[in-house]
Amino acid sequence: MTTGFVDEPRLAGLMAREIGRRALSRLGALLRHPLPFAGGAQLPAAALHDLRRGDPSIARGFYVGHVWLAGQLVELNGRSPFALKDEARPWRAELHGFGWLRHFARAGDALSCEHARSLVGDWLRLGRRQRTALAYEHEIAAGRVLAWIAHAPTILSGADAAFAERFARGLAAETRHLRRMAGSAPAGMARLRVRIALVAAGLVQPGAANAVRQAARVLGEELDAQVHADGGHVSRNPAAVSQILAELVPLRALFDERGVPAPRAVFGAVDRMLPALRFFRHGDGSLALFNGAGAPDHHLSAALLEHDETLGEPISQMRQSGYHRLAAGRTVMLADTGVPPAPDVSHDAHAGTLALEFSSGGRRFVVNCGAPVRIEGGWRRLSRTTAAHSTLTLNDQSSSRFSRSEAVDRFLGGPLLPGPTRVPVNREESHEGQVLTAAHDGYRQPFGFVHERQLFLSRDGRRIEGIDRLFQAAGRPHRMACDEPMGTLRFHLHPDVEVETAGEGLRLVHGEEVWWFSSDGAPQLEESIFFADAAGPRRTRQIVLPLDCLDRTDLNWRFERQA
Repeated sequence: MTTGFVDEPRLAGLMAREIGRRALSRLGALLRHPLPFAGGAQLPAAALHDLRRGDPSIARGFYVGHVWLAGQLVELNGRSPFALKDEARPWRAELHGFGWLRHFARAGDALSCEHARSLVGDWLRLGRRQRTALAYEHEIAAGRVLAWIAHAPTILSGADAAFAERFARGLAAETRHLRRMAGSAPAGMARLRVRIALVAAGLVQPGAANAVRQAARVLGEELDAQVHADGGHVSRNPAAVSQILAELVPLRALFDERGVPAPRAVFGAVDRMLPALRFFRHGDGSLALFNGAGAPDHHLSAALLEHDETLGEPISQMRQSGYHRLAAGRTVMLADTGVPPAPDVSHDAHAGTLALEFSSGGRRFVVNCGAPVRIEGGWRRLSRTTAAHSTLTLNDQSSSRFSRSEAVDRFLGGPLLPGPTRVPVNREESHEGQVLTAAHDGYRQPFGFVHERQLFLSRDGRRIEGIDRLFQAAGRPHRMACDEPMGTLRFHLHPDVEVETAGEGLRLVHGEEVWWFSSDGAPQLEESIFFADAAGPRRTRQIVLPLDCLDRTDLNWRFERQA
């Protein structure tokens, strides 16, 4: 593991903090076993509304022993799913988080309610020491509390008094443990989800007014720390916006239902994040694939935007989060113009500085590869590289870096080590259209170059033009090899785009939309992978333009919609 520290000394600080956090978490885990039930548990007095749409076929899969979770199908073969120890970690994490209860609630029939109750009962019958340690990781434990509160009506439908009491005791025990371990939650989404779960648990417990006030105050502080003024999350992941809103919007409604004033920070965060969600949406409702965003949940986005009362055009830039949106006619273009997030919240972040995506008429054309559904193994690391994004790479190296040590990655969750430290941006509008110019210094240290990208979108949305340039950084002589082209400009195409060579350019077709691509040099078509699909990785194509930095330092390119 020491090689990781040699590679990046800043990892030492992250490692020290993580060791301390885990030690505190283990102390909480030791405490959870000897403490007996303290009595006084009551059934939830209200339920959260789950905005994520359930799929009854997944509930039926549990019944017949074919369980589809986290992009993986597992055969139970007569075993309890909670007895499985060797399945992939994402599958087990989703299992113990109980979010799949929404599928049983969606089915809604008596048999589904009975089966949901049986599965919860199986988990409750496990002794504390029989439960996997993974079930008590912060985000999973918080998800379980939220899911039990949200789907208590399904779980308890037709239940006898003995089960109802056992469920109430189990929920109270999980809440107490979550409260004890809250202080050791890792930065980012896990810590925020723990705070949300504790507020929700307090709201549904009669006579817990003092606990609610304290939990709400801490939640407000965490929201102020994690949600930027522009509505983006500190992780810079567009999907994080919808994930947080999916729990904050029902929580805000629960405050109203219980007659408890919601903290101003909750209202403020929701009001900031709903426009941010609209900012990241393409015409087909999918979120832009930056920094960990993956397969879209169209139903969730639509359900959330029903609560957006602004009803105006999406904002054009997110200054704190580091993104720009150019829109005209039927065309939407989004660009990553920010520095990477802080390392302690970067475990899902991608090295995609200056990457772009564009859609036309509700059809996505140029995309980034996105995050795989199964967030493990080599696919995950590949999806985070600069080469998996629609931007320029130098010497096949990413603009931000990752640890070279697999042991460090396993321990810290794969933090992104910032390459770009400055991303100056300029945006102008004229009678012809919009021009966005941005640059990053991620290649300054290894190669002595700064990458600048200029984007133009015509006023009618029919033409996109771009220039990618390399400037030699002041005081940094370049150190690139001289015997082959070292730069590569990529445009990854959505899998549904049909592309063919036509003369010196390319013809791109997606539904009724047709675009033409042209450039200074002859564009090449190569294989690519689209990770952001619920069914798993899909083959696709990418447009590739080589750049010999000794011959020239800029590339001009153009997309134009067919009349």
